[in-house]
Amino acid sequence: MEKTAMPGRVAPEVKAAPDSVTAAFEDFMGAFEAFREVNDRRLSEIEEKLTSDVVTRDKVERINKAMDEQSRLIDELVLKKMRPQLSRPGQTLEASEEHKAAFEAYVRRGDDQGLRDLDQKALSAGVSGDGGYLVPEQVDGEIGRRLAAISPIRSLATVRQVSGAVLKKPFAATGFASGWVAETQGRPQTGTPELSELSFPTMELYAMPAATQALLDDAAVDIEAWIAAEVDLAFAEQEGTAFVSGDGVLKPKGFLAYDQVAESAWTWGRLGYIATGAAGAFAATGASDVLMDVVYALKAGHRQNGHFVMSRRTQGEVRKLKDADGNYLWAPPARPGEPASLIGFPVTEAEDMPEIAANATAIAFGDFRAGYLVVDRVGVRILRDPYSAKPYVLFYTTKRVGGGVQDFEAIKLVRFSA
Repeated sequence: MEKTAMPGRVAPEVKAAPDSVTAAFEDFMGAFEAFREVNDRRLSEIEEKLTSDVVTRDKVERINKAMDEQSRLIDELVLKKMRPQLSRPGQTLEASEEHKAAFEAYVRRGDDQGLRDLDQKALSAGVSGDGGYLVPEQVDGEIGRRLAAISPIRSLATVRQVSGAVLKKPFAATGFASGWVAETQGRPQTGTPELSELSFPTMELYAMPAATQALLDDAAVDIEAWIAAEVDLAFAEQEGTAFVSGDGVLKPKGFLAYDQVAESAWTWGRLGYIATGAAGAFAATGASDVLMDVVYALKAGHRQNGHFVMSRRTQGEVRKLKDADGNYLWAPPARPGEPASLIGFPVTEAEDMPEIAANATAIAFGDFRAGYLVVDRVGVRILRDPYSAKPYVLFYTTKRVGGGVQDFEAIKLVRFSA
């Protein structure tokens, strides 16, 4: 009997230490080699007998699941390396020392006199009537940096900072008129394009981490880094959902919330999709053709910056596909922390993307830097609440963020429909 690598051997249980990213990545690559071996056997059985053995199918799914778990472990370890330390003795802070001292006094003891004094000096430390006080710049920057690492769409999109509540962006769907002329030739007046306006309002996003008074009294704890570490995961989770499927009511509008139309009937203001040819599945023959079609549905300028976006489970299905020459379309990352690739384009995992189902748009491909805009209002605010959850102290933390599609040509979808 032919020996096969068991999933439990090629992808061991999560036992890596927090600093063992390399070891976890090696386990992942070992699992991928075993996956290719067993999946090749499954495809051979289909060619010979028009069906695959149930044991082989089960092994493929188990190894696929083990790869997903190992990939998740690598993501967690890489992210943990980015987490700021709770104690940073002797580190020089770039933000205003006066603001830092006043903010720390407010967070630890509830003493806001220093922040009030800064307001009177017009140093913009925050206004309590607006819902709290602004965090120091390095905390705001740390939250933004980690959000970009955690939130998949934010990491791909264009991010703009504004001081107002709404960003308005004019555009001309037909482009501006232009032409060629000689050096001394007269310049005829070009036609006036019809301008429209895209509006990106910012909505309030909040998190409410809690701390004990003992934690706040501990001078060794960098309380600003603790706040940044507590709120970024909560913010990223909410953002991730909104940027994909948000309806635009009290939250950003996700790219899947816009009208969708078959690519052959695409018009500005809608997102075009390519159908797989089978409801809730890839086509029985030429399954990979739809991926090539969606890639070349983009113009060349956008295609060179293209990224695939899909959930982890959808990526598990795509991982099984081969081209006409028998080569796998999906390739593992070259090193820890880098994305896998599909037909040579990076793959970004977004768990808020729909799973494969009838009429679901489970895969997106596009130049999200050009296609999607994230709008951040400057400043993260904190309001200290020692009363609502005694003996814990709550920190009502808010930021304002918006988002929406800014270029409807730059994003295409794969719909699992006939």
